[in-house]
Amino acid sequence: MACFTVPATEAIITTIAGKIIKSKEKHQTIDASKTPFSTKIGWLNKMLWGGSALLAFEHVWHGEVVPFFPFLTAVENGEVSQMLHEMATAGVSMALLVTAVWGIMVGVSTLIEKHADKKSDSTLAGGLA
Repeated sequence: MACFTVPATEAIITTIAGKIIKSKEKHQTIDASKTPFSTKIGWLNKMLWGGSALLAFEHVWHGEVVPFFPFLTAVENGEVSQMLHEMATAGVSMALLVTAVWGIMVGVSTLIEKHADKKSDSTLAGGLA
């Protein structure tokens, strides 16, 4: 029905936040060995936009989204409460799952960056001794 609108809404919000963060990062000195947060939030945007597009296509394929007003057949058929329930359950669950996977990705990349920093620090310290 309309579960794809929840991750799409999150994608809109994170796209705006990413642009704001990127503009603020331009004014800061960022360590070249670390991935900027604007890049990391870009990962989330790509995951959300891609998933939303795929879900929207699937809903169009099954005739739940149509190219004329009101666009959602659930609204036209009077199934608004079912649509809202699907958005609240399936849509929110999908958005949370994608965000959780992104959080794991960010955590892993941070660990890799820290490990690389320690390795380069020990190499530098060994070379100076």
